[in-house]
Amino acid sequence: MSLPDPARLMAVLDATWPALQVEDQGGWRLRDGGGGGKRVSATSALGPGGDIALAEAAQRARGQAPLFRLTQDDPALDAALAGQGYRMLDPTLLYAAPVAELAQKPPPVRLFDIWPPLAIMRDLWAEGGIGPARLAVMARAPAPRTGFVARIDDRVSGVGFVAIHDAVAMIHAIEIAPRARRKRVATTLMRGAAHWAEAQGADWFALAVTEANAPARALYEGLGMQIAGRYHYREGSPA
Repeated sequence: MSLPDPARLMAVLDATWPALQVEDQGGWRLRDGGGGGKRVSATSALGPGGDIALAEAAQRARGQAPLFRLTQDDPALDAALAGQGYRMLDPTLLYAAPVAELAQKPPPVRLFDIWPPLAIMRDLWAEGGIGPARLAVMARAPAPRTGFVARIDDRVSGVGFVAIHDAVAMIHAIEIAPRARRKRVATTLMRGAAHWAEAQGADWFALAVTEANAPARALYEGLGMQIAGRYHYREGSPA
């Protein structure tokens, strides 16, 4: 069973973690993230040969510093931006696995799928820097979608968000309480989320994680997930 190709996973990323507004202009896909972070704010190329100055001007008109998202299909653009002094940010890996290989029904009272999120879920996300703007991203995602809350020692210990597009379930916003780390909370969350996704008809389970996040990558690889694609950002000066 071949892994989903990178273009498919990038489409799933955009669908399950959607921008506030998207506009295609002059060979570019311009995103307004509403303060929801780089994933929903970066501009990407619709094909080769786009005018970088046009994309820069459009982003600055929105009050944004120029920010581009580059995949392995954009080597010429990546080189051009680097040549103009754009700095690379957040090299990121896309992991995927067949949902059936990852799915496992969670132990009783250890994991619950809940939407909209409870206040205690929002509080744990907020502790990890996932505030109202990113919660608004989750709210924009089309169904099927849900939040997950994991419990250990009778306390809320982990949260995550999953949405499905094109038979691929993608998990976002995983946050584990510091006191609960190294207690397999993340494993319960991942396997339980895949169990939910399988029941919704998903064939694949996927996520995006920065290359620098070695502990998370070790967890995902230990669960049998494989690298299926990669991307990074290039950021210009604000003015």
